[in-house]
Amino acid sequence: MRVLGIDCGSERTGYGVIDSDGRTHSLVAADVIVTSTKKPLADRLLAIAQGLRAVIEKHRPEQGAVEGVFHAVNTRTAIKLAHVRGVALLALAEANVPVGEYSPMEVKTSVVGYGRAEKEQVQLMVRTLLALPEVIRSKDASDALAVAVCHATRAGFDARLRAAL
Repeated sequence: MRVLGIDCGSERTGYGVIDSDGRTHSLVAADVIVTSTKKPLADRLLAIAQGLRAVIEKHRPEQGAVEGVFHAVNTRTAIKLAHVRGVALLALAEANVPVGEYSPMEVKTSVVGYGRAEKEQVQLMVRTLLALPEVIRSKDASDALAVAVCHATRAGFDARLRAAL
């Protein structure tokens, strides 16, 4: 199964595409869609939508995964994040890609084994799980890959469970 993971941000939206059988994962692509803070939010959301549509068109994911909204100290930041999540969900829905949503704690628990892991720990585990020669330098892209791995692992487990019943 090919999974597109998205780590939403109004300045930097990370994405990661993996191929997975639910147990073994391999990297297809990972990068960041960067927007200018000098532009209005509407223009930034458009750029993110266009970037995600291009990724979906190029890599043809069968499943999508997006990190859920978490409690943020800054309300404006949380609202901007919610807008970006809406754009990501829309882009996936437009392409008829089923979507899973996971809290940051679920992603970290799935990838690292500890829900309060630091970003550096996530980067190291993503490197290990994808058998990469080095860590993905962008924390946004690495986090997106972690979201994809979380989804692939859960989908694989669910499929094995259904088969056993």
